[in-house]
Amino acid sequence: MMPIGPLMIEHRWIERVIGGLQRRLDEPSSPRTFDALYVTRLVDFLRTYADRCHHGKEEDILFRDLSDKGLGTELREVMNQLTAEHEWARATTKQLVLANAALASGDETAHGDVGRLLSDLASFYPTHIQKEDDGFFRPAMTYLTPAEQDAMLGEFIRFDASLIHEKYRRIAGELEFEVAGS
Repeated sequence: MMPIGPLMIEHRWIERVIGGLQRRLDEPSSPRTFDALYVTRLVDFLRTYADRCHHGKEEDILFRDLSDKGLGTELREVMNQLTAEHEWARATTKQLVLANAALASGDETAHGDVGRLLSDLASFYPTHIQKEDDGFFRPAMTYLTPAEQDAMLGEFIRFDASLIHEKYRRIAGELEFEVAGS
């Protein structure tokens, strides 16, 4: 299996979640359906799975390894665009967290911001995924030898194995702080 295989499988999971979000956005009463808990769960998925797990493997492993490969100008430009898009998604998700906090605290005017940010993210991911799947992944693999691709797959596995510990160490620290701070 090429390293793009697991990345494309992750894309299918992201598409499923974004598809559910889009269905919510398409409901006539959508601003009332975005309760704070739904948004919190969506943010957790976007931050942990889509960004840290998926984009993490792309940026920390795939893009890192490709950066030394003498990529053609077009492919290098696409890689730079993808990195910038990942940064946009992080910033937009951060804005969503703030808007959701306002909504959770009872600020009814935050519904508009939450809905707009959710719509922005729902529009972003399908286009971003298509750019990676159709315009980047396959051509990028031609720059890696079979041995480099196998090594990358192994690094992906190790990367994924460390994520659960990374996430729950952070949560443990937050919970410890909450007890100490109260």
